Amino acid sequence: MAIEHNIYSPLVSVIIPTYNRPEFLKEAIASVLRQTYQHFEIIVSDDCSTENSQAIVESFNDSRIRFRRNPQNLGVGWNTTYAFKEATGKYVTSLNDDDWWSEDFLDKLVTPLEADSTLVLAFCDHYSTNDQGAVDLAETEAQTKRWKRDQLQEGCYASFWKIGLVDQAVYTASAAIMRRELVDWSKLHEAGVFWDYYIVYLACKSGGGAYYCPERLSYYRVHAQSETVMSGEGRNVQAKIRKGKAAVFCHERLMQEENLRDFRTYFENQWVHSNTTLGIGLLRANQAKEARQCFVRSLQHQAFNLRTLAALGLSYAPHPLVKFL
Repeated sequence: MAIEHNIYSPLVSVIIPTYNRPEFLKEAIASVLRQTYQHFEIIVSDDCSTENSQAIVESFNDSRIRFRRNPQNLGVGWNTTYAFKEATGKYVTSLNDDDWWSEDFLDKLVTPLEADSTLVLAFCDHYSTNDQGAVDLAETEAQTKRWKRDQLQEGCYASFWKIGLVDQAVYTASAAIMRRELVDWSKLHEAGVFWDYYIVYLACKSGGGAYYCPERLSYYRVHAQSETVMSGEGRNVQAKIRKGKAAVFCHERLMQEENLRDFRTYFENQWVHSNTTLGIGLLRANQAKEARQCFVRSLQHQAFNLRTLAALGLSYAPHPLVKFL
């Protein structure tokens, strides 16, 4: 049953980090304003865009929307950190500026949190769409299976270390709501572009449980300027370096986590892969010396990793050959 909404309903802080995507931002904000659950504040955190995102915010003429802007570009890790620290709600959630929600997103995820004080977060499944916002059902199903949400039953999970950090079923960037007081938001910047994954780690460390709603209440947009696409093979070099650094940090931290000791080998393998990814990015940026240091670190943990060995070999070849990595 949905919560009856009035001034005594718990306040939800909605964080929308943004950078140079005004039209997508407008859709994201509009999807929050359409929610059946209306007791919220929206914090739009602009990372020094060249586009005028403040004008987009002001066009809604809604006092529940606050706009903050960094005086210089700080990167998504710091941008989200500052925004989360300004949140005042009992619950906090984030929405990427290129994603959007179904109108009952807040309703259906706040309800279980209100019903069970032992929960730190509630999360749901999501649709995948193209850059125009059209749902791709085949990709949606593939993502549900990739993150093993198809194996989850609706309900509460007292411990979600494996679900959240190994299976990566919890998408906190646009498909989860968290109890604000139980997460140390000041730490997000440490994880760079993996800030949303790191939130899951911090939420797990709180000792609280998680509630899973199998409905697809969020829409994840895939487009050329998304961080995921830019950091892919043959894409933006700096995005690949950002991804590599963030992944190395996170996997190194998780390798040391006592609650994940049964999965240490998994995180070591991920750490090796991340170091190699970072090295490839550095190699493409003509930083061969720094790249080799990453490859050597990887090989010290996994001596016969073919991807790393190939990358190390190509680091001594003429630069154009790097395109084959």
